[in-house]
Formats: sequence, structure tokens, C-alpha cells
Amino acid sequence: MAQATEKYGEWPLKRLMTEVVGSGHKSADDMTREQAAEAFRRILDFEPDDTTLGAFWLANRWKRNTPEELAAYIDVMAEGTETYAPQCDPVDCGANYDGKGRSAIFGVAAGLVAAAAGTPVVVHSGDRVPTQKQDAYKHVLDELGVRTDLTPEESAEMTDEVGFGFYYQPNFAPEITALEERRDMMGVRTFVNTIETLANPAEASTHLGSFYHLPYAKRIIDTFQESETVPVDRVVMFQGMEGYDDVRPGSTKVAVWNEGEEMDDFDIETPEYGMDFEEEDLGVDDVAADSATITEEVLSGDREDNFADAIAVNAALRIYAGGDADDIRGGLEAARDALESGAAAEKLEALRSF
Repeated sequence: MAQATEKYGEWPLKRLMTEVVGSGHKSADDMTREQAAEAFRRILDFEPDDTTLGAFWLANRWKRNTPEELAAYIDVMAEGTETYAPQCDPVDCGANYDGKGRSAIFGVAAGLVAAAAGTPVVVHSGDRVPTQKQDAYKHVLDELGVRTDLTPEESAEMTDEVGFGFYYQPNFAPEITALEERRDMMGVRTFVNTIETLANPAEASTHLGSFYHLPYAKRIIDTFQESETVPVDRVVMFQGMEGYDDVRPGSTKVAVWNEGEEMDDFDIETPEYGMDFEEEDLGVDDVAADSATITEEVLSGDREDNFADAIAVNAALRIYAGGDADDIRGGLEAARDALESGAAAEKLEALRSF
């Protein structure tokens, strides 16, 4: 049985369940930073009993983690994470690692377009991460013939050489990858699904992410401010599709935070930027393969349809997030220039050649 130890402290998960978080979603208390940090260190060491761990993860889901708790988890995760910063300062894209199952993934194409416009971008993912175990960045890149089993140093070199870089979770955060079997047995997402998207292996100063509701964006921004290990000083988040970093068509909210300022939010109407269609119009049968095909065809100029418009707008958001455009419309102009000039297609070839 897990007990208080000199190695960890006084708060094994069973005690946290009994005295703090386990009484239900309305009556549970929040943990202190120290309690949350101790709990996650125990989890990463496989110290808790399986039943206790499952109950703790579910209790965290019921009560919803505070930014202080999430920041503690991130800072403990950082202790076992190997980051490697490129010479450039890219936009870090934090898409859900468990992927998408209905609509195309635009982040590879959008990232390459942004890179061609002068805004470097990094993405990161694992391989069939619980609970969804669906297609993510790695699988689109695999379909495109791009190397994905990279060390963090190689990922940084890719970012500097191409302007777009991929970091592979098993190689930069092996302790998190080691939890996958236990996460899979849960059957629902846990706080690990949240914090792994915030890992920031490239040590970028800007984070781009997505949300369903604005309070979640505020919680993530507050988490970055509470963290002692993540160097982010700018966050841009928008309402995404399937929890991914692909902007939702229609009326969409965007949240922006810069260090030293309060969070600002505003609405955009994507039809005004060329995305005058419904989310269902971006559906595909095989997410990884079809997303790779769409990426090739749009970047080569062989496709000018809803998917091309969606890629241009998503690239615009990355360019705006990186501070290389004053607004999204300015980012869209830069994105379309990169597509029309052939510079984005050249970035894809450089990525394949790396």
C-alpha cells in the first residue's frame, strides 16, 4: 500500500482521495501545488495501486483541475522532459495527442504555409495516444514520408532548417509515454491529456491552442502563468474542431494573452476570411491519408476548394500568433502569398528531404 515516505512526502493518492479530492464534484477540495506535485511524482514512478490511481484520475476529472494543480503537474512533467530549443523562436502548436477521427488535420499544411511566410512553427504528438487513439500529427507526417522518430535535437534542427519542426513524445517525454497503458484502461481522458499538449519541447515563447469554451482558454492561460518551467509569454487560442488546433468554421471566438496583460477575446466570422462552409464539409474518410493528400494538393496549387481555404485561415492564425501580422486578415494575405508563390510547396519538399 502506498504510504507517506521520505522520498515523496505525506500525501499518497489514497489519502488525497479520502481527505481532499475524492468526495465528489461539488464537495471536493482543491489540492495545493505541493500536494499535486507529490501526487504526479508518485504516478510517474508507478507507485500507486491501479485502483487508487484510476479513482484519483476520475476525481480530478469530476472536480476539474485548478491552474495551480495543472501547473504543478506540468512542472513535474518537465523534470523528465528533454527539451531542445531551435535557434529560431517558433509558435508551439498544442493539439490533443489522441487525435481526430472525422475531419482533416490541417496543422501540417498550415504550419508549412506559415513557415513559408516567415513564421516558424513546431508541432508535437505521440502515436495512438489514449483515449481516442486516433490520427494525430505524427500520422499525417508519416503518410507524407517525413521522418518522425526524431531526437529533440534533430527536431530543433528540422525547425531551423525548414521552419517547421516535429517533436515526438516518446523521445522527449518518455515518462508520459510510459503511462499509456494505464491511461487506456481508464476509458476517459485524464489531466495528462491536457498537460501533454502544454509540454513545449521547443521552449517556444508563444503557444497556440484550441478550446470548446472560453473558460477553458482562461484556465490554460492561468496555468501558464502559474507554471515555473514553461517560458511562454504569449498565448493564442481559438475554438477548434474535435479538440484539435484546426479552427472551427463559422462564428468563432479567439482568446489572446500577452505577459503583463489581461486576457483579451474577440469573435471572428470565418466566412469573412474565405471559410464560408460548415464543419461537415471538412470531413474525410481516412484522416491521416486524406490529410496528407490534401496537404500535397493544396501546397502544390492543384486544389482550390474548402480545404485550401481552411488551410489558409489556419496558417493565418499561426502567422498572427507568431506576431508576424497585426491581425488575422494580415496573416491571411501572407499565407495566400506563400501559397501562390510556390514557397509553401518548397517547404514541404524541404521537410521530406530532412
